[in-house]
Order: sequence, then structure tokens, then C-alpha cells
Amino acid sequence: GPLIRKTIVSRFSGTFATLIKSGVPILGALEIVGQTTGNMLYAEAIESSAESVRQGESLGQPLARTRRFPPMVCRMIAIGERSGSLEQLLGKVAQFYDSEVRSTVKQLTSLIEPFLILIMGAVVGTMVLAMFLPLLSMLGKMGSH
Repeated sequence: GPLIRKTIVSRFSGTFATLIKSGVPILGALEIVGQTTGNMLYAEAIESSAESVRQGESLGQPLARTRRFPPMVCRMIAIGERSGSLEQLLGKVAQFYDSEVRSTVKQLTSLIEPFLILIMGAVVGTMVLAMFLPLLSMLGKMGSH
């Protein structure tokens, strides 16, 4: 879902930025990033994009063709390649998606909380009934004698 996609894009951008900043060539960085995504579909998309880069294409276009990465990310990569500031723009993309992941997790947590409270109430209610029904049954039998 959206949370997984945001997490993968954040990891991709952050790792890719760090590798480029450390002096790793783009093709080597793509190979490493592809292995660290944790998702086969994204790894294949990165691998096919790396192949296009090997053939002389810029990175933004092949990533966009895979349709795995949001258009904004592909545009930022293309701009970064043209301007020579790829690592800075990838860092900004990573920061943006990190905050998106945090926001999505908060939303999911706020949606799940009420259901957890209801489930806990049902469990406690069941336990109370399990304890008191036998007692009430015994009291009823004692009262009838």
C-alpha cells in the first residue's frame, strides 16, 4: 500500500544520496540500492533503470517508465542530474518521504486505537461475564431451595 511505497522511496532516496555523496559511481550505487530496497518489484525496476543508464540514458526517464516511483521523485532525479546536485535533491526527497511515512503511521495509529479499545473492552467484558454468570447461577439455585 501507500505506506510501503513511501517507505521504499524514502529508503531508496536516502541510501542513494549517501552512496553518491560518498563517491560511489551512479551505476554502483544503483546496484547497491536495488539490493537494499527489500522489495523485488522495486529491485527489478531499479535494475532495469540501471541498464538504461548503462546505455547512456539519464536516470529520471527509466525510473519514470517503471511506474514504481512517484513522478515527483523522477523529476527531482532528472533535475538533480542536470544541475549536478543529485545527492542534495535525493536527500530532500528522502526527508520528505520520511515525514510522509511518519504522518501515515500516525494516521493509521489513530484509526486503529478505537478498535483496540473496543476489543479490549470486549475481552474484559467476557472475562467479567465468565466470572459472574456461574455465581449468579449458584445464587439462583440457592434461592430456589
